[in-house]
Amino acid sequence: MTDDALVIFTPSGKRGRFPLGTPVLQAARQLGVDLDSVCGGRGICSKCQITPGYGEFPKHGLTVAADALSEWNAVEDRYKRIRGLIDGRRLGCQAKVMGDVVIDVPPESQVHKQVIRKSATDRVIEMDPATRAVYVEVAEPDMHEPSGDFERLAQALKDQWQIEDVEADLTLLRRLQPVLRKGEWKVTVVLNKCNHDARHRLLDIFPGFDERPLLGLAIDLGSTTIAAHLCDLRDGRVLASSGLMNPQIRFGEDLMSRVSYAMMNPGGDVEMTRAVREAMNTLAKALATEAQVPPEQIYETVFVCNPVMHHLLLGIDPVELGQAPFALATSSSLSFPARDLDLTAINPAARTYVLPCIAGHVGADCAAVALSEEPNKSKDMVLVVDVGTNAEILLGNETRVLACSSPTGPAFEGAQISSGQRAAPGAIERVEIDPVTKEPRFRVIGSDLWSDDPGFAEATKATGVTGICGSGIIEVVAEMRAAGILDAGGLIGGPDQVGTARCLPEGRTFSYLLHDASAEGGPRILVTQGDIRAIQLAKSALYAGARLLMDEMGVDTVDRVTLAGAFGAHISPKHAMILGMIPDVPLEKVVSAGNAAGTGARIALCNVAARNQIEEVVRHIHKVETAIEPRFQEHFVNASAIPNAVEPFPNLATVVTLPDVSFNTGGGGDGGRRRRRG
Repeated sequence: MTDDALVIFTPSGKRGRFPLGTPVLQAARQLGVDLDSVCGGRGICSKCQITPGYGEFPKHGLTVAADALSEWNAVEDRYKRIRGLIDGRRLGCQAKVMGDVVIDVPPESQVHKQVIRKSATDRVIEMDPATRAVYVEVAEPDMHEPSGDFERLAQALKDQWQIEDVEADLTLLRRLQPVLRKGEWKVTVVLNKCNHDARHRLLDIFPGFDERPLLGLAIDLGSTTIAAHLCDLRDGRVLASSGLMNPQIRFGEDLMSRVSYAMMNPGGDVEMTRAVREAMNTLAKALATEAQVPPEQIYETVFVCNPVMHHLLLGIDPVELGQAPFALATSSSLSFPARDLDLTAINPAARTYVLPCIAGHVGADCAAVALSEEPNKSKDMVLVVDVGTNAEILLGNETRVLACSSPTGPAFEGAQISSGQRAAPGAIERVEIDPVTKEPRFRVIGSDLWSDDPGFAEATKATGVTGICGSGIIEVVAEMRAAGILDAGGLIGGPDQVGTARCLPEGRTFSYLLHDASAEGGPRILVTQGDIRAIQLAKSALYAGARLLMDEMGVDTVDRVTLAGAFGAHISPKHAMILGMIPDVPLEKVVSAGNAAGTGARIALCNVAARNQIEEVVRHIHKVETAIEPRFQEHFVNASAIPNAVEPFPNLATVVTLPDVSFNTGGGGDGGRRRRRG
């Protein structure tokens, strides 16, 4: 009989020989197997559950005997009686190796649990958060050993968890002694160690073994909307998601108007900082309420935002971002106490991490998109467009990545549109227009029925039809172009030219009547000539930015396009291409990534290594400044036509034939039939 045994772990496949009597948890740690444990092997937390396999394992050339592990013990028996344990499971800290054995580590016992992101490209987020909890047993004070309670706690962390260099602030030191004594020198501590830190920070302490959830907030602070996800830092699950309008809108709808407000109003930057921080506290409370958790369990926040939002969040006057050379106060990632941002609705000891900015007009939100979508790892040429008030655009592959920002304005988010609104129940989000009759049908958020379906009125009775959100605006303008209501230059035709009474005169121009509920006291929803112009300006800026990056890269086409943004998941690729928002590619090569900036924030929240990764990637992204590139204006003018005045759209032409109409007595407006100048 040998004095050791072969242990094989699945699904990792790691194996090794260990002396008989070795705890399974110890064997796993020595092999680097992903087996969780919070209590340090004391049989308290049950995180180290394993499933031993018995019998023949031909694949491994192994026969596992019934006594391959030590007998079921009192600790396991007590745990099963009180808290329950699946039949066949053992606790890895209690079961000892007594013979050759195959051991499966179930998903719930793995530290780096897999979290699948529901999007066009599902991806695993490996859990390795900066904030975690551990259970320790601290040596009691001794008359002959003059060290303090904190020093003995630090020594226990070093001995039991190999955690060195721990620091605590005065608030925690005040609580330390009563908690240690209440827990009879057994405590659970919450620690944070960001990738920037040399030391671990002690954030909280509880008597005994405590397994309350540790939560974090991933926040995408946009110019128009703020989106946040409340995440469980143990497994990455999103417990609640919410959003609200950025209250800074009252100081200006776009970034430069807010910079101007700060320039023109002494103390204006302080006003805007206060407004957005108050909104953050409101959002944190709302998320905690929705998830039914105490807000003091939120121990960490991660922010992504554009440079102006970045400075205003941090309380830095953004005036330098309003003039060349658009200098940032700092472009590096930041880590500091959340209380420095007046975040009072979460744990007072919570920490904040802010992703790095790329350049003066390309911010941490673009870095987050790069972290989420990884264009730097792409084999083919990918264009990633984060659609918002200030569009962030990435172009590249594993060889080179370029970035720029483009001032699209808030039209894509429903602002500056006569009947525009944010995405909410009752807002029109999908539109189809019959090319023959010019009659529309639409769907609203909150109902799966189209407006001409039986039961639509009843289904939308509670919300009504209230306006048009961003995706609806894109679709209705594109549908108007495809139906011949709108010409390539962006002019709405009159009723005689188009052949429908829905084209109504408005001064010297015309509007298209999409929905009329005035007889029932509801709204008349029109698409005006002013709305068309706002969309033209927004989409021209977006396309010109993408085209500028393509020039810099030396390419005329891209292989695929990824649409990101808070409503990126709702943008129809066909309608985006009819509008000329994006370059011409096969429609199946246009995918949505949803709120990629928010996903990037979640990845950074859940994985410390991801922070190192994006900080390194950002250093190699080349920034193209649209404000000083003369070709930007040329591309902008060409892109004002729908879809484009000079760029051919051959892939689009295989899907839809756009009517060759012109409602300008001066003629012109072939909208993409001429070839681009060389």
